[in-house]
Amino acid sequence: MSEGDYDYLIKFLALGDSGVGKTSLLYQYTDGKFNSRFITTVGIDFREKRVVYRSNGPDGTSGRGQRIHLQLWDTAGQERFRSLTTAFFRDAMGFLLLFDLTNEQSFLNVRNWISQLQMHAYCENPDIILCGNKCDLEDQRMVKEEEAKELAEKHGIPYFETSAASGTNVSKAVETLLDLIMKRMERCVDKSWIPEGVVRSNGHSSTEQLNEEKDKGKCGC
Repeated sequence: MSEGDYDYLIKFLALGDSGVGKTSLLYQYTDGKFNSRFITTVGIDFREKRVVYRSNGPDGTSGRGQRIHLQLWDTAGQERFRSLTTAFFRDAMGFLLLFDLTNEQSFLNVRNWISQLQMHAYCENPDIILCGNKCDLEDQRMVKEEEAKELAEKHGIPYFETSAASGTNVSKAVETLLDLIMKRMERCVDKSWIPEGVVRSNGHSSTEQLNEEKDKGKCGC
């Protein structure tokens, strides 16, 4: 896909405590590489990737591929940047919430991050994928898989154990989030929840394009 040749611009936000591997996970997804050097994200940064999304119909067949330009925003985990990063919550359509499987405190703080999202995201029930990162460091694990799954089920969100180093479940986590967002867009009548930055390649906003189905249901927010 050439520059500007896409159907939708979708913005995802990675969040979680400092050092859980947000930057490394996004870099692994977009470039297929792992940088072992820890570099603290200052404020906000982003990476980009083009993908083709195909939805499955009721009969199991895939529909026409939608050309997606993904913007993956990377936030600083430190408290001093919190007011800056929360300002980006409302512009994102989906969230990758990370904790470090070798750091129990980062797992305990997941509830606080979910509360922040419920306060600042586009609606009280945004699409979130919970990622227990660094699953390759099994000998250093401090959080049991059962505990993480229980927390995810309590909040009704999918859970993946990921590794930015090996690439385990990284693409699967992002693709699952994209699937949730595209299905939400399909079933929503009131498109006011969609941030203005989500545009079609013909220049019209998704809010205008997708509002044609006004009488078919209600938004899942």
